[in-house]
Amino acid sequence: MFNLKENHTTAKTEVVAGFTTFFTMVYIIVVNPIILKDAGVPFDQVFTATIIATVIGTLWMALAANYPIAIAPGMGMNAYFAYSVVGTNSIDYQTAFSAVFVAGLLFLILSLTPFRKVLIEAIPDNLKNGITAGIGLFIAFIGMRQAGMIVSHPSNLVALGDLHSPTVLFALLGLTVTIILMALKVNGALFLGMIVTAIVAFFTGHLSFDQGFVQMPSLPDGLIVSNPFTAFSDVWSHMLFPIVFSFLMVTIFDTTGTMIGVAKQAGLMKGNKLPRARQALLADSFAATAGSMFGTTPTSAYIESSAGVAAGGRTGLTTLTVALLFIVAAFFGPLVSAVSGLSSITAPALIIVGSLMMGAIAEIKWNEIDEAFPAFLIILSMPLTSSIATGIALGFVSLPILKVVMGKWREIHPLLYVFAVLFFYQLAFLPH
Repeated sequence: MFNLKENHTTAKTEVVAGFTTFFTMVYIIVVNPIILKDAGVPFDQVFTATIIATVIGTLWMALAANYPIAIAPGMGMNAYFAYSVVGTNSIDYQTAFSAVFVAGLLFLILSLTPFRKVLIEAIPDNLKNGITAGIGLFIAFIGMRQAGMIVSHPSNLVALGDLHSPTVLFALLGLTVTIILMALKVNGALFLGMIVTAIVAFFTGHLSFDQGFVQMPSLPDGLIVSNPFTAFSDVWSHMLFPIVFSFLMVTIFDTTGTMIGVAKQAGLMKGNKLPRARQALLADSFAATAGSMFGTTPTSAYIESSAGVAAGGRTGLTTLTVALLFIVAAFFGPLVSAVSGLSSITAPALIIVGSLMMGAIAEIKWNEIDEAFPAFLIILSMPLTSSIATGIALGFVSLPILKVVMGKWREIHPLLYVFAVLFFYQLAFLPH
């Protein structure tokens, strides 16, 4: 079924690779509910929805595309949802999930057409790298804030927190342990760092498991988006089109870039093409649409899949193993809920994931002002405005202006001028 011999692998190798990928990315079932809780979404709802979306996308990747690339709710999009969409638009999370659903549906349609490829090729690499790095900086900022390492200040806006508080000390412990494990190339370092921090917090009396460890998965709100027509109506009545566009664009770039990167690492690319690309791209499209209905933000291909590939994973048997392990994890909600109650345990994961995403800065052409400044604007404005959409908008408006002024207007795709006009309208005339 998985063409193991053709891919020069064995069932044992694939299963071990699946366990490796799972333990490397399982932090998402803790971190995602913590971030979305700030938007008012019940913990149990996000926990179960995260697993449902992950299982749907990863199973599709395993059975339809036969790739060792796992799918789960993307870091960055959850922060955008909680702090930019719900936090600054005066809408509840149910309405915001309508925007996620519409974006997922458009994502699904685009994955069935050549337009997704055209859209990806139209956006300059410098803007893509700027978006990735900007989201990374934003996520790291959120992690430091949750840990109490950064606090508000009346004059300087932010200042150093109390380094003697238990919250900060636990975060620093988790950060130190995780970084050391990553430096030693230990698979699952993010997850292991959380476990070590949780154990120390438990024995010092800062973490308790009053609700036990195991219970049946539940969805307190049921199906959040049950009627597609209502979802489109919510988007229209609240003018959420820029939000839909932001979700759509970031998910497309993030997922496609990750898939290509992991596929290259695994030696699965045929020249510059990815075999069964449509089946692979549909995995996150289906997962994103389904996940929004249950209560989680858009999904993405996970770069953590590279850990499984490094362990020998080459086929869908690896991702089938990942999906089955996430199903098992669904029954440990009380354990995850207790751990998530102490933000110091998960904050190091946010900071480190942010640092990994910042690596995209190296790919930006800093010696060309027309390429560098729009990317810089994106990176700078995302954390300072607490809005991924604003960062993207400023980058997409400034790039065409610089290209036209410098007589290089032919260098960019006509679609980019359309995006610039749309984003300018959003910045100038729509509420923020």
